[in-house]
Amino acid sequence: MIKLGEKIKSLRKQKNISQEVFANYLGVSFQAVSKWENGNTMPDVTMIPAIASFFGVSTDELFDFNLYEIEKNVEAIVDEYSKYWDKDKYKCEQILREGLKKYPGNDILLDCLTDVLCELGRNDEVITIGKSLVESTKHDDLRFDAYRSMAEAYKAKGEYQLAKDAIEHIPEIYFTKLGVAAQLLEGEEMYEAAQKQKNISACDLVDMLIIIGKYLKENGEIEKAHSQFVIAQKIMNAFCDDFVETKYFKARVFEATDEQLKEIEQLLCE
Repeated sequence: MIKLGEKIKSLRKQKNISQEVFANYLGVSFQAVSKWENGNTMPDVTMIPAIASFFGVSTDELFDFNLYEIEKNVEAIVDEYSKYWDKDKYKCEQILREGLKKYPGNDILLDCLTDVLCELGRNDEVITIGKSLVESTKHDDLRFDAYRSMAEAYKAKGEYQLAKDAIEHIPEIYFTKLGVAAQLLEGEEMYEAAQKQKNISACDLVDMLIIIGKYLKENGEIEKAHSQFVIAQKIMNAFCDDFVETKYFKARVFEATDEQLKEIEQLLCE
């Protein structure tokens, strides 16, 4: 596999630009670019997507990775980090950062990392990575998810207007790919889409009921707020009777909403 510095140098010469021009685009010194090309140092991981974007290649192409092989390996890394999502966010971060050492700038791993960093309160890094993804990724779903993560980070930092601005970049869509697939496909493909959409819709509905209830409570409409919390509680308890489809999930909605259930029980007691 060709070294990154050699690849950058080759791509730069193909575009017939100087180290100074390339450095100015990235906001670094031409000495930094020279060190990369000579193999003395590596670009920061958050700069990899911008470098790939500048040359019009994917991050995988930048590293001369076998695309099929990297997709399988990244999927395995995501599966591994997902096992620890409800248990240990620091372990999740460790797994993703190790993955990024193997596949620097990989869009999917960076997107997953922003979710973990949001949970850990590392908002500045979330915003830095999010901006990089927005500018460089070729995948709309990852770009919109980056805006979502950035909005969460801005809100946590108290930068409300910047959070609103980030949200404005996310399109309003009243249907999902999973929902359409469940309605139009057949057999196992229909079943898988319906199962996944069912769980996503249930978790989202619970979240919205809690948000509405809290708003009503803050505005003194206690009875209305109480009704929203009760509905949410009933939905979660109803999923206690559901089964987990182990081909697609590691837990039922009931387990996945355990923290929300505790929160609602507290809200109903107040």
